[in-house]
Amino acid sequence: MKSLLALPVLMIMPILLTAAAGVPAAVHYVGHDKVSATMTKGGAIVEDPGLRILANRREAGEAELHEKTNHVFIIVEGEATFVTGGTMVGVKQTSPDEKRASKIEGGQTHHLTKGDVITIPAKTPHWWKEVPSKTVAYYAVNIEN
Repeated sequence: MKSLLALPVLMIMPILLTAAAGVPAAVHYVGHDKVSATMTKGGAIVEDPGLRILANRREAGEAELHEKTNHVFIIVEGEATFVTGGTMVGVKQTSPDEKRASKIEGGQTHHLTKGDVITIPAKTPHWWKEVPSKTVAYYAVNIEN
């Protein structure tokens, strides 16, 4: 009987430990003036253990893969051709948890415009392939595994 109870407890324990850690770890209020100013120059809006919210403005660039970071991108200005999945070409390790590459072959292509939201799980290649509007502005909600 004890072994029958042990199995469900072992299965639920990782969920409880994750929930106990909590993301975010604190309440953060960031006023619209600061958010707007940060979007102009780019950078962090919220820094919290396991959670980072960034305001980004960028051009097309290298493909990326993050081992432990899950992304939620919320597009607020511009448009872009964004590729997820596929095979990274010319891969180089740029940090212990990040790889970059010149491009991605295959994968799924998304045309992103203002108001779109896209999620990218950790370990998923992703690439801002083309940005016809010169830059694309977006909020990046990064959640660490």
